[in-house]
Amino acid sequence: MNKVPRPVRWTLTIFGILLLAMTAARIFAWYVFRIPVVESGGIGPTFWLGLRYDARVAAAIGLFILLLCSFPVLNPFRNPRAIRGWNWFFVIICLTLTLFYVVDFLHFRYLNQRLNASALTYLEDTSISAGMVWQTYPVLRIFLVVIIATWLFYRFVKSLFRSIANGTLVKARWMGISSSIICGLFFAVCIFGRVGQYPLRWSDAFNLGNDFKANIALNPVQSFFSSFSFRSSSYDAAKLKQVYPAMAAYLGVEHPDSTKFTFERQVQPDTIANWQGQGKPNIILVICESFSGYKSSMWGSPLNTTPYFAELCKNGLFFDNCFSPLIGTAKGVWATLTGIPDVELVKTASRNPMMVDQHTIINNFDQHKKYYFLGGSTSWANIRGILTNNIHGLNIYEEGSYDVPKVDVWGISDKNLFLEADKVLQKEDKPFFAVIQTADNHRPYTIPEEDRAGVGLINFPTDSLHKYGFESNDELNAFRYTDYCFKQFMEAARKSPYFENTIFVFVGDHGIAGNAGPLFPKSWTENHLSAHHIPLLFYAPGKIKAARLHDLASQVDVLPTIAGIANIPYRNTSLGRDLLVSHQLDNGLHNKAFILDYNNKSLGVIQEPYYYTKKMEGKASAMVWADFNRRPEGTIPATTDYEWWSQAYFQTARYMLLHNKK
Repeated sequence: MNKVPRPVRWTLTIFGILLLAMTAARIFAWYVFRIPVVESGGIGPTFWLGLRYDARVAAAIGLFILLLCSFPVLNPFRNPRAIRGWNWFFVIICLTLTLFYVVDFLHFRYLNQRLNASALTYLEDTSISAGMVWQTYPVLRIFLVVIIATWLFYRFVKSLFRSIANGTLVKARWMGISSSIICGLFFAVCIFGRVGQYPLRWSDAFNLGNDFKANIALNPVQSFFSSFSFRSSSYDAAKLKQVYPAMAAYLGVEHPDSTKFTFERQVQPDTIANWQGQGKPNIILVICESFSGYKSSMWGSPLNTTPYFAELCKNGLFFDNCFSPLIGTAKGVWATLTGIPDVELVKTASRNPMMVDQHTIINNFDQHKKYYFLGGSTSWANIRGILTNNIHGLNIYEEGSYDVPKVDVWGISDKNLFLEADKVLQKEDKPFFAVIQTADNHRPYTIPEEDRAGVGLINFPTDSLHKYGFESNDELNAFRYTDYCFKQFMEAARKSPYFENTIFVFVGDHGIAGNAGPLFPKSWTENHLSAHHIPLLFYAPGKIKAARLHDLASQVDVLPTIAGIANIPYRNTSLGRDLLVSHQLDNGLHNKAFILDYNNKSLGVIQEPYYYTKKMEGKASAMVWADFNRRPEGTIPATTDYEWWSQAYFQTARYMLLHNKK
């Protein structure tokens, strides 16, 4: 160790001390808050993951120290006058970390959650919050502990510096440079957290499948700063109180409560399908990447990109007037699986640590084995933590789970994803609920060489492409490849034992803004409805009567409708409704579809036959004809009701994102 330069020795030792102190704090928190039932599952993986989180924080501090020491004027081993500044630096570091851990401990005790940036909201009512803290905790003793801990750490670091300063001086320049580089690389690896495409993220803690274990594993410093950009994620209680009665009535809440804002409904479906003698049906939910309605064959595009899927729609229950609340894959997946529009304006709800706990109707399929198939990594958009933390007993198949090679950044091809999923599901002897998420209908528009002959690549003139919404032939052929993959999957599934007792559901994750051309009203292109319009198909030959329904639908309605068709009783706490129930009531005439265009910062709602949208800042608004199935008629109604409902959806969704606990 004496051959290692003194700044490197000093930095590594401080790294080790910080890591040891953070581990001791984690052990203490686990001991105080431990739950005997949890311990039966083993705590080892929790502490290992926690060590990696701690190493990230300690390495960030260590790397900062190492970089400063690379400047001779700041190197305390070369410039004695720099020692005073370093002493103050370590006092601040120790004081900050100690305060973080003390506040985190109290936060955990109070709310059963690690410290996050939402705690800053207490500063808005400083006097009340301070009074509560003073009356609840031994503030003076806590303050004394913080001072003593800071002083002890300061004395320890000071004595450590003296010990290393009196040690052997490394004179070889090459040794100093190489040691510093190796040390820096070590810290960089600790900060990244893993060897792979994606870094270690806060959401990985929730892969442990248990809220207590996840909270024990998290580091309060990372937890706080990971949630910092979401600190304003909240809702307006006064506005929610105004809209609650009408929204609760629209959703069918049995016991409305304007004080507690209850949205829970216990639903006992009366199925339209015939499952007698076959037990509970299997569910395969396919979330289709960028499946724009106007670019497909179901609405008459002469480019005929999806002839196979169009044929499926003729033989299934097809909703041709379905919309995604927002664009973006992460937001589409969120809305489909939770039934709540992801109205986060900063990033996505899946990246918000304060929204990791979500109820999903999938859990009401309690006799079903759960699967999630993705060609790439579920580390994308922190989606893994959301899935494993909230879907009980979920089996995830992702990049690294398959015996076929990757084709691009999104992992294996969609065709192979479908076929690999089919292989797994063929062996299942219990009812299952499987989600398959595709990715190839997306840049870089990869079509594997092995599939090019089967797809039969074609080329259209540029003017024809642009007229019907495509930028290039690469994009068009990728869309056609999606249809090819659907065909390969369904042909394989028909030969599988599960086919006869399975409901296949296909829904787009979002559309793509572009020229909806002569197929849709001009307003669809001008007001970006083409970016939200997606197909929704329920396919179970012989079980579900084939029909094409024009009822207004949304991604949030997918799971309630699946549960209704499958005759599964379920707890609904979302904005979703069973589309078939609303169809039986009034042919869906009172259905609504909420849309938030976060790129243009506008809120909107579709109530047939109009789409109303208004900027979230300012007064600019638009009221346009939205029904592609009939021509405009009569005078445009007042916008008051439309604006009210757009705000009602927005305020309710903001509340639900934070109050939809599983």
